[in-house]
Amino acid sequence: MPPAYRLLALIGKPGCHLCDDARRVVAAVVAGLPEDAPAVTVEEHDILRDPVLHEKYVEEIPVVLIDGRMHTFWRVDPARLRTALLEDR
Repeated sequence: MPPAYRLLALIGKPGCHLCDDARRVVAAVVAGLPEDAPAVTVEEHDILRDPVLHEKYVEEIPVVLIDGRMHTFWRVDPARLRTALLEDR
């Protein structure tokens, strides 16, 4: 059974076109989830404001974490993201 709540972190920076693309994909996937899907909270993190995230992810942005675990980086596949948000942990 899927959890009742998912935390999706989108890590990027301003002026990053791949980050803009990822933001659009994340928004569309979350908006299209079924009503009985886990609630998804989306947090955005700017690597330019967080030295730890910058050090860890500067070469991979945008990065998507689900519940603190790496889901993907660079390109976000909508079908894969949807599946990950609906599956058991």
